[in-house]
Amino acid sequence: MAKSVLMLALCVLLPALISASRPMSRPFLLQGRVYCDTCRAGFETSATTYIPRAKVRVECKNRQQKVLYSMEGMTDATGTYHIRVNEDHGDETCDVVLVSSPVGNCNKADPGRDRARVVLTSYNGIVSDTRFANAMGFMKDEVMSGCTTLLQSLMEEED
Repeated sequence: MAKSVLMLALCVLLPALISASRPMSRPFLLQGRVYCDTCRAGFETSATTYIPRAKVRVECKNRQQKVLYSMEGMTDATGTYHIRVNEDHGDETCDVVLVSSPVGNCNKADPGRDRARVVLTSYNGIVSDTRFANAMGFMKDEVMSGCTTLLQSLMEEED
């Protein structure tokens, strides 16, 4: 009888323990862009440039705001970052946050665009393993010339 119980426990518990300790077979690919707000408009415009080598970090927190997962990434030549996340974070709140900009006159994070919420779980109906975050931005120290005209043209388009 004891052997039967032991065999049953090994057949049921051992595979569960092994699968729980392994990373996901299909990790998430988190993707987004980092820009320089050349017009200090608070959003992307046609004058916006994208920042290569900007650092970002994905952080997942529990309900008590304790960071349970953190991973840094860097943007490529197009200002796009790709961060591979090997774990499901369905019970956590995950944000991508700006860390730093290599551009000397564009390294102050825009307070309204310094983070982006992302959903990193497979249990939400999204079929793709790629997750897209909203663009985040740094503000240029001084407004670029021509921005007044650009912003006025945007306001005219609203009417």
